Amino acid sequence: MERSSVAQVIIAIIPMAGILMSSVVVFFYLLWYHRRRILLIKAGQFHREEFDLLTFSLLTGLLLASVGATLTVFFALINAGYGLLGGIIPLSIGAGFLAFYFIKRGKSH
Repeated sequence: MERSSVAQVIIAIIPMAGILMSSVVVFFYLLWYHRRRILLIKAGQFHREEFDLLTFSLLTGLLLASVGATLTVFFALINAGYGLLGGIIPLSIGAGFLAFYFIKRGKSH
């Protein structure tokens, strides 16, 4: 069954509209956050937040390794060829973050 040209146009526009709307939301969030930060600095109430690199690398590593492992297994089962890189790349990045976490944690204790 062939789709009509109107349906094809609508199907093509939906992802573009979603990307546009999410871009607008992110823009206004960043604008609000910037203005809030400027007002806190002017009021003298701004406190810099500490960034916990170890927790960030652990969380990022676990998420990327799990997504990468799942994609690698899936693409290996369907014999995807170059599509297998879609799973191996996040798997290796996640393994790198996890290795960084364990090396850094070992040095700090």
